[in-house]
Amino acid sequence: MVTIGILLTVFYGLIFSVIQYYEYIESPFSINDGIYGSLFFMLTGFHGFHVFIGSIFLIICIFRHILYHFNNNQHIGLECAIYY
Repeated sequence: MVTIGILLTVFYGLIFSVIQYYEYIESPFSINDGIYGSLFFMLTGFHGFHVFIGSIFLIICIFRHILYHFNNNQHIGLECAIYY
């Protein structure tokens, strides 16, 4: 069940990244168009970076889960990835 949940989360992160890429390509403004453009690209860029790092973190946890690195007493890596 854990593997399915983590895979679903990574899939949602991928969907977000694709939609964000499409939004960047189709936006009628740029980062040079004043405060709105700067703020939009900065905030969505930081959020996209957060999603990217979180996806990498979760993919590593999937492999560790498949290799039985987690048990009831030792699962801090998975817990940190979930909180991130």
